[in-house]
Amino acid sequence: MKQQQANALLMAAAIILATCLSFVSSFVAFPITAPIGTSFQSQTLLQSSRSRQEDIYAAVHRKEHEMKQFNQQHAALSDPIRMAMSYAQDGVERKRLGAALRRVYDDPYNPANPNAKEKTREQLEREEKLLENGMAEATMRRGAFIVDIKRKSMSYPGEQFARFDDSGMVAEAMVRLGADVVFVNVDFHSYGGDVSELKSAVRAVRSVNDNAAVVMKDIVVDEIQLGIAKDAGADGIILIASVLGPALENFLNLATIIGLETIVECHTYNEVQASLAALAQNIMVSNRDRITGGLVPDQAIKLAGLFPGSGGPIITIAGGGVETTDQMKKLLAVGYDGVVIGKTVMGSSRAPEFIRAVRDRTLLPAEFSQWGLDDVEFDMNGNAIPRRNASVPSPDDPNSFA
Repeated sequence: MKQQQANALLMAAAIILATCLSFVSSFVAFPITAPIGTSFQSQTLLQSSRSRQEDIYAAVHRKEHEMKQFNQQHAALSDPIRMAMSYAQDGVERKRLGAALRRVYDDPYNPANPNAKEKTREQLEREEKLLENGMAEATMRRGAFIVDIKRKSMSYPGEQFARFDDSGMVAEAMVRLGADVVFVNVDFHSYGGDVSELKSAVRAVRSVNDNAAVVMKDIVVDEIQLGIAKDAGADGIILIASVLGPALENFLNLATIIGLETIVECHTYNEVQASLAALAQNIMVSNRDRITGGLVPDQAIKLAGLFPGSGGPIITIAGGGVETTDQMKKLLAVGYDGVVIGKTVMGSSRAPEFIRAVRDRTLLPAEFSQWGLDDVEFDMNGNAIPRRNASVPSPDDPNSFA
């Protein structure tokens, strides 16, 4: 009898020990840094990706799984996100993103500016002559500065180039410095952000500048992500052409219905053509190839000639690997309406330098981009800025006094 009791106690102890070991092993395999609610499959992908770089294919599959769970959690018709996707916009909604990219509020004579001034007789006569010569849109442009707020990136695996508590604080600081648009990354795994920071950024930006736009940046694979952006109060969302493929048009249509502006990210000629065919209004040409992860420094410059000229229906911006103000000015000179800067200004004191290089200048009409005038700069009054002597050190150059 005693032997049977001893055997039973040993068996019970073995079961308890096995249970404890199973719990500890599962805890070690999937630490508490994994997002709450992630499944076994998602956690496995998260764990395996730590030992290697997550490419766009793995990111898309991970995002699809996350959105499948998210859809299940927000399936009720009364859910705020579902309601944001279900209601069509009433009337003509303010297009804050498009206005910010064109900087219409900085142009005192732009009809889209609510505080527009009446043009003088001389200005009207000049416009009439330009119209007669077929150059009605040949006016000086204003470039937009777009900052991409992120702590890390798939393009730089294993590197965390910025440390901040809340994207809202960074967005507010950048807008105060003069940024026209802020991208807020909400994918924690790839960029270190989340949706709560998007809401914080919207509140912070609205408190300092009602004309600046906030855009949600994510790996969009499901229509519910449009509802997330709308519910958070974002002005727009980024759609990646290489990720959505033929579904791009459906996403653009839904965004238009619910009153959410979009920016379509492209890298290749075919992606640009597909975006234009889908009637995308805002297009971002990236030097970064999402498929291979490689950087093609001059890709945006090569594709600049695919778009209409100044004042046309398509707003174009460019970015990807821009590290100097000269690169930024080159993109603006070839016809882009704005430039996206991310890693270069994250956690850096150079942000004011980059913003001033865009906002303190006017640009020649895009029609002049092939005239070889890329190096000519103009101030806000349209006067040519004398070129700096290359042999004289610049005070902005960190190596000047080395």
